[in-house]
Amino acid sequence: MKSKNKPGVYITGIGQLKVEKNSALSIREMGAEAVRLAMEDGGIEHVDAIYLGNMLSGVISNQQQLGPLVAASAGLKGTESVTLEAACGSGGAAVRAGVMAIMSGFCETVVVCGLEKMSHIDKDFITRSIATASDWETEGSKGETFVTLNARLMKMYIEKYKISADSFGMFGVNAHKNANHNPKALFHKEITLDEYLNSRFIADPVRIYDASPVCDGAAALVLSKYPRQSTSRQLPNVKITGSAGSTEFVGINDRSNPLLAEGISRSGNKAYKMAGIKKEDVDFFELHDAYSIISTLSLEGMGFAKPGEGWKLAAEGQILADGRVPISTFGGLKARGHAIGASGVYQAVEAYLQLTDRAGANQIKRDARIGLIQSIGGTASTTITHVLERES
Repeated sequence: MKSKNKPGVYITGIGQLKVEKNSALSIREMGAEAVRLAMEDGGIEHVDAIYLGNMLSGVISNQQQLGPLVAASAGLKGTESVTLEAACGSGGAAVRAGVMAIMSGFCETVVVCGLEKMSHIDKDFITRSIATASDWETEGSKGETFVTLNARLMKMYIEKYKISADSFGMFGVNAHKNANHNPKALFHKEITLDEYLNSRFIADPVRIYDASPVCDGAAALVLSKYPRQSTSRQLPNVKITGSAGSTEFVGINDRSNPLLAEGISRSGNKAYKMAGIKKEDVDFFELHDAYSIISTLSLEGMGFAKPGEGWKLAAEGQILADGRVPISTFGGLKARGHAIGASGVYQAVEAYLQLTDRAGANQIKRDARIGLIQSIGGTASTTITHVLERES
């Protein structure tokens, strides 16, 4: 079925702030600015609802009720606005809520915004706060953090498949190379494989270049029942044709096979089915590269590599811009920056830019047709997958 005839939801406007350390804006100002940018890009003044993705504001900023705060700050007082939390997958959850609101018929046009302000807090406190997305009873309260939990997964993988800890280096190299051309990215420094191999371990076998940074950011989308209205820029229409979520045990020890990443596969397969596509149809994959091991498991879970071979796609250069499965095309969470609640929305913005040939130096190729984005909470305990298609 051609994408023009598929059911789905149109992306008609985008907005994104530069990812930063210590943004001068408050969290409500960050969200409001991203919303205004997206609505201006879409040429609209009113929406039916606003869906926000955020994980930590109530914990680290003593501020809940982001919905009405952001709505009022964006000049949309009175508009329905709620916040969704799915740990690091909060942005993806907000996108899915927006898709469901339109496909259900309750709304015709909505704004989705992901936002997080994290870098104003002591590093140890932010680490403990993020750890609330683990199984607190069995993990977080025992001193585990997401660095140590991902180190456990990475060590399991290395031992099971008998590979070297050095095998994951190209994930970081690729991310930093792409971020260097992205003006909205936090990092503008390319790294070599040697620099990766010589970098310090933050929790053996996880190196500093295997992990995403603490930062601030906000991004937004306008989603609509209708295609983008004619403007001075004639852009291809982009539609979200697949949207699916899945969960897994939060605690790693509760899973029968933690390396199988069943939640990733379930979410992905449902999104593939809804969109009527196969993995071979995908032109690029904006995956949740908060840690190199999660990138590896995502490539395997989505069918791009066999179990135990996801790292090979990186090592062989297949994840590069001109490779078989380009990932992190604007730097990903690793180098664009992982402003937690915003990351899933940044992914959608970046995929939209790829599909409308507006990615500039980060453009993977002309006329990319299908993009896959995936937002993950915890150690793949919540997975939300979307398929975006350029309408033909």
